[in-house]
Amino acid sequence: MTDKPTSNPSVFQTTPKFPDPTAAAEQLMKLAANADAAVRTAAQRAVSVEPLPYDPFAVAKAFGAFSMGLWSDPTRLVEAQARGWRDWAALWGAMAARASGDTVSPVIEPARGDRRFSSPAWSDEPVFDYIKQAYLLASQQLQDLVAETNLDEKTRAQVDFFSRQVLNALSPSNYAHTNPDVVRKTLETGGLNLMTGFSNLLEDLAEGQGLVKRRAPADFELGRNIAATPGAVVFENDLMQLIQYAPSTGEVYRRPLLFVPPLVNKYYLFDLTPKASYLKWLVDQGHTVFVISWVNPTEQHAAKDLSDYVKDGVLASLDAIELATGERSVDLVSYCLGGTLSAITMALLAARGEGERIASATLIAALVDFKNIGEWSVFLGEGDLDAFERYLDGKGYVEAHDLTKLFSTVRANDLIWSSVVNHYLLGEEARPSDLLWWFDDGARIPAGLLKQYGRLVLQQNRLREPGGVIIDGTPIDLGKVEAPVFVVALKDDHVSAWKETYAGRSLFGGATRFLLGGSGHNAGMINPPSANKHGYWVGGPDGGDADAWIAGATRKDGSWWPEWQGWLDAAAGDDKVPAREPGSGKLKVREAAPGSYVRVKH
Repeated sequence: MTDKPTSNPSVFQTTPKFPDPTAAAEQLMKLAANADAAVRTAAQRAVSVEPLPYDPFAVAKAFGAFSMGLWSDPTRLVEAQARGWRDWAALWGAMAARASGDTVSPVIEPARGDRRFSSPAWSDEPVFDYIKQAYLLASQQLQDLVAETNLDEKTRAQVDFFSRQVLNALSPSNYAHTNPDVVRKTLETGGLNLMTGFSNLLEDLAEGQGLVKRRAPADFELGRNIAATPGAVVFENDLMQLIQYAPSTGEVYRRPLLFVPPLVNKYYLFDLTPKASYLKWLVDQGHTVFVISWVNPTEQHAAKDLSDYVKDGVLASLDAIELATGERSVDLVSYCLGGTLSAITMALLAARGEGERIASATLIAALVDFKNIGEWSVFLGEGDLDAFERYLDGKGYVEAHDLTKLFSTVRANDLIWSSVVNHYLLGEEARPSDLLWWFDDGARIPAGLLKQYGRLVLQQNRLREPGGVIIDGTPIDLGKVEAPVFVVALKDDHVSAWKETYAGRSLFGGATRFLLGGSGHNAGMINPPSANKHGYWVGGPDGGDADAWIAGATRKDGSWWPEWQGWLDAAAGDDKVPAREPGSGKLKVREAAPGSYVRVKH
C-alpha cells in the first residue's frame, strides 16, 4: 500500500446537509414506537428468572488465570512490553513520514478476508489509516501476549476467544465517529442515517432475542424461488418429513440417494435458489433424491435423544425409501451434524448385521473425532455444560435464536458487527442473499439430544471408542463400518475444522477417500459448478497426517461437486432404471415439497 491520490473525495471535504424533513419526521415516529416496545421488553426481562445457557463465571476464571500467568513470568512480560514500544515507535514514525509527504508502507495490514477496512478511506485518509493500524497493532499485541503466557491449553483457548470478542467489539469500524463511511453518510444525510439506525436498534431490543435482525428486501418465498425443487413429502412421523424429488432425467441410478441435513437451521441450505441448489443438481445428475426435513421441536420433543433421531430419522427414512423404490440399499450423503448422525446410524446397522443397507456414504464437513475442536472447546467446561443443561431443563429445547447467537459469535465480524454497521450506523438495508435468508430461519433442537451429544460426543469424545456410545441398547463401533466413505472437508471451515475432519476417516473400517474443498462451512458446501469458484484438493497420500496429505495433494479449479459425482458414478456403474415419480411406489404423496415442517417458526 502506498500513499497515492484517490479519485474519491475526502471524507473531510463532504458538504454537510440538512435531513429531509418528511423522512426525519417518519423516522422520529418510528423511533418513538420502537423505543416504547424496547422499554416494555426490558421490563419483562428484568423480572425474568430464566436460567442462563452459559456459565457467567467462566470469563472471570479464565482471565484470573491469565493475570496470574502474566505476573508469574515477569521477564516475558518485560520482553513483550519492549516489543510493543518498538512496534508503536515504528507506527508513529511511519505516520510522521507520511505527514511530511513521504510514501510509506503500512506497519500492519488487515488479515486476508478481513472486510472491516475495505473502504479506500481507511488507507487514503491519514487519520483513518492511523486509527486502523493502531487498532490492528494493539489487537495483535494482545493476541501475541495470550499465546505466549504460561497457561494450560483449555484456559488459553478461553482467554483467546473472549479477548477476540472484546477486540472485535472495539474495532473502530463499529463506531460512528471512527468509521469513514459512516462519517460521510452522516454528513450527506444530515444525520438521518443515525436516526434510522437508532430506531433499528430499538426495534431489535424490542424483539428480546439479543440479535441484530438482518434487514433486506423480502425477495424469497419458500416453495417459489427458494426450496423450490419439484417434489413431494412421501412420509412423515413425529421427528421428520421425507421429501422425494421429481426426476429431471429419463433414467436414474438404481440406488436411491438419501441426504441427511443437520438439525441446526433447516434443510433447504441445500435447496436455495435453483442456480445454487445442491439437491436440484443431484436430481439433474440422474439420482432419485430423498431428503429429511427435521421437525422444529417444541417442549413435547424434549426427551428425544440420539437414539430417537437415528431410529425415527435416518432408519425410518431408509425403510420408507425401500417402500417407495423397492431398493434396500442407498447412497447416504450428509452434512455437519447430519454427518455425525449418519456415521452413528451406519455403525448401528453394522452392529445389527445390516451394513449392506448403506452402499456408500459421503460425510461433508462432518466430525466423528472431537479430540481437537478448537474454540468450540470454550463452551464445554463442566460449568458451561451444567448451566446449559439447566437452561434446557427449563425449556425442553434450545431456542433457534440462541443457536444463531452461538454460531454468530464464532464469526462475529461477518455475522454480527457488519450488520451493526449496516443497520445501526449506516441505516441501510442489506442486499438480498438466499444464504443469509436461510441462516436467519433458525430451528430448535430438543434437550435430550443436546445433553447426550454435548457430554458423550463433544466433551468426552466417546464416538471414537468402540462401544463408547450406545444407540437403542446397542453399543456401536465405527470400525465395523465397511461401506466406502467419501469424506469432504472445507479448508476455511470454522465449525468442522478440516484437519480434524481428515483425522476422523481413520475410524472407519472400510475404504475412505478424502477431498478438501475451498472456502468455509456453508459457502464451500454450496458451490455449484456454474459458479466456478473456490477450487479443491484431491489425491494426497493415504496414511500420515493432514499436513502430509495436503503437501502431496493436487489443487483443481472450480467446484468439487463433479469430482465427487464421478466417484459415486463409478461405484454405481451403468445400473439404471426408468425415472421414479414421487408417489409411484408404495408411498403416496402427502403434500408438495418443501412440506409443512420446514415452514414452522417459533
